Amino acid sequence: MMQSPTDKLVRMANQIGQFFKPQSEEKAIAGIVDHIKRFWEPRMKKRIFSHLDEGGGVGLDPLTLRALLQLKSEMRGFPTMAEAKAAAESPRA
Repeated sequence: MMQSPTDKLVRMANQIGQFFKPQSEEKAIAGIVDHIKRFWEPRMKKRIFSHLDEGGGVGLDPLTLRALLQLKSEMRGFPTMAEAKAAAESPRA
């Protein structure tokens, strides 16, 4: 059975989470956030954020889910830092 692109991202995110899991929860979440922020391309972040919104993060380990929710909140739902910065600087209606 073929995996969907979202399934692959969930698997990849969980692998990152497993790498950082031996650290304290705070450091692990920060490590996961930093890794995804720096190394995932905008399309990947956009798809995983959509998975959080539409699927509630099904399949994500609890630690990974918390990290992704934090990252999404920090980026205000935007897939790139440049877009998040632009949104933060735009005047509010």
